[in-house]
Amino acid sequence: MSSPSTPTRGRPARLDRDRTVDTALDLLDEVGLDALTMRRLADAMDVQAGALYRYFATKDDLLTAMAERMLAGLAATGGDGDWSERLATLARAMRTALLARRDGARVYAGTHATGPHTLGFAEAVVDVLRTAGFGEEDAARSLMALAHFTIGHTLEEQAALRPSGEDGGATDPERLRLAADPERYPRLAAVLPTLTSGDFAAHFDFGLSLLLRGLRALEHP
Repeated sequence: MSSPSTPTRGRPARLDRDRTVDTALDLLDEVGLDALTMRRLADAMDVQAGALYRYFATKDDLLTAMAERMLAGLAATGGDGDWSERLATLARAMRTALLARRDGARVYAGTHATGPHTLGFAEAVVDVLRTAGFGEEDAARSLMALAHFTIGHTLEEQAALRPSGEDGGATDPERLRLAADPERYPRLAAVLPTLTSGDFAAHFDFGLSLLLRGLRALEHP
């Protein structure tokens, strides 16, 4: 027996919420967030644009559902080790999930998803912290700090990875190299190789390690 999203003989798949989100994510990868419209999505699904509003009253509602889907499975990625190692694993998994989709961080940053994937991830982070002895308020603020750092870093990472032709100019590293005159900014010029490095995983891990070291100051026995 075919599911609601499985095509039957010679007929397009019946419209449903899950298929709409899947198609929207595929379209996001193809055209990017700026070009993703409800009309374009409807055309990709071979339906009238008004049909989409049965499940999503606004585009923001659709983006929230897309953000929620991107975090599927993250709650189970805590792994082993002490609390800081488990938090690091969760943060890296979130970054990977957002990077897996074109403009993924931009989609997620503009939403406030409250579905089981997002809440499961948040529950996993808070559980690690509470089990380690952090108070409720510290655990809540630590969750926000970890999520905000991960989303913010990934936003910048995806912006830097965007082809230079999309904004019609030189890439950010090139602009920085041209602007950082070693005569005027000798200290800055000396560290340009690191500042303009494309090793975003190393940049992320460095910032994450600073965050985790800071959290150790709040650690309770």
